[in-house]
Amino acid sequence: MTPSVPAAVDPDWNEVWKMRQESHESSKLTSDPSHDWNKKENAERYDANARGEYDDRVKTTIASLPIDRNSRILDIGAGPGTLAIPLAPFVQEITAVEPGAGMVGLLKNRAEQQGIRNITCVQKTWEDIGLTRDLAAPYDIVIASLSLTMHDIREALKKMDAAASGSVHLFWFVDMPFWEKMYADLWEPLHGRPYYSGPKADCLVMVLYQMGIYPDVTMLPIAKEYRFTSREEMLSFFVTRFGATTPLQEQIVKEYITPRMRQQGSDVVISGDSTFAHIRWKKKQSKKIEGNNPRHTDLR
Repeated sequence: MTPSVPAAVDPDWNEVWKMRQESHESSKLTSDPSHDWNKKENAERYDANARGEYDDRVKTTIASLPIDRNSRILDIGAGPGTLAIPLAPFVQEITAVEPGAGMVGLLKNRAEQQGIRNITCVQKTWEDIGLTRDLAAPYDIVIASLSLTMHDIREALKKMDAAASGSVHLFWFVDMPFWEKMYADLWEPLHGRPYYSGPKADCLVMVLYQMGIYPDVTMLPIAKEYRFTSREEMLSFFVTRFGATTPLQEQIVKEYITPRMRQQGSDVVISGDSTFAHIRWKKKQSKKIEGNNPRHTDLR
């Protein structure tokens, strides 16, 4: 008698996301202050870098959105207004959800300086947002651009879908972004343990499939650039960023960063390329499609 072969069981991709996110969080140093977006100086540094390096990404992102003068936009993880500020002149209104006090302050200042009055800021994490308490949902377009750091991504996506009347647009990493590649290269030499990358677009799409949402996916290039006024300023930044506290650790960072530096005008720059995905769906396409198998997703 031929033994029966057990049916393949798909993993719970939300749990996979959680495990990868937890591993990624465990890699971080509590002493690294560079990602504390409550601090004004960190927000200003991010914004200064983003103005140049993200120009192409912002133009591509805006061009991919089905906006018009009557569009109401929800921008989740809005940062200093990287998308909200350039989007504002072309739409009716934008609600910008951003937990970092430094980021919110910068966004409001930029909007005031440019005479923009159709952006409302909500200083909360997406997890803490109440759709009826904090927002004027539903929105024509919901955006989460490079801000998908939620632990329970399924619940976060359900809320995004519920907040939308038109379409949802997620932008997330396909491979290791440039800055993560640096962490992966340096973490073991510096700290004696591996660096764990966070969950990527493949996992995100699988979570959506298991929710019965079958999105369109487009691959796009993304560049990351760090720009400083001197080599010393750059080295000081990365020594702190990578948690180098001993002379040996500082030397490891210096030997890694120095050959990657280049002079560009009066600035010193280090940069790299990677790929991110535009993952989008319309609300009317959110019903389960019979016969689709999420294991057959191709994100190449």
